[in-house]
Amino acid sequence: MNRLSRTLSAALGLALSAGLAALPTTAAAAPAQGYTASSYAGSAAEDADNQAFFEAVMKSALAKQAAAPFVKAVVVTYDASSAPTFRNQIAQSAQIWNSSVGNVQLRSGSAADFRYYEGNDARGSYASTDGHGRGYIFLDYKQNRQYNSTRVTAHETGHVLGLPDHYSGPCSELMSGGGPGTSCTNPYPNSAERSRVNSLWSRG
Repeated sequence: MNRLSRTLSAALGLALSAGLAALPTTAAAAPAQGYTASSYAGSAAEDADNQAFFEAVMKSALAKQAAAPFVKAVVVTYDASSAPTFRNQIAQSAQIWNSSVGNVQLRSGSAADFRYYEGNDARGSYASTDGHGRGYIFLDYKQNRQYNSTRVTAHETGHVLGLPDHYSGPCSELMSGGGPGTSCTNPYPNSAERSRVNSLWSRG
């Protein structure tokens, strides 16, 4: 997993396999920091990118919810069609988050608020936004073989819901990412993370 990093950047330079030609063209030029090893501590720029992705997804989801104000939870729609290898992990990640929080729910469908992609990238898995309300999560093959794949996917999805990285945290903390090492397989957010997501989405 080399220096697996994670970020939500305003554009990213991907050297992806040929099957990823469908990646947004606006995503073709920015660094990505992703799900990382314990030697990497993150940065203020990554935190800002994470926040930008969260805000873009929330804006998109709330705009659609305005047409159905009677719906209590905000529904965030994702498209996993460009990450078929990780179909099960993505579905498990959505189920984990949906059973953990009540103010926002993840659903697979069209008119997606964000998308998942897969491929090879030395930087590992990460989330990214183009700064215009569109974002995606990239899942790296090698990293997902070294680390628990459902944990990686749930961690990256946590950024979509508004959580920052906290690599120095324990294995029980989902957003500690790769910090606890490859032996950590926990894919569930802890009580503080669940509370934070519910709080963020309760106010829109």
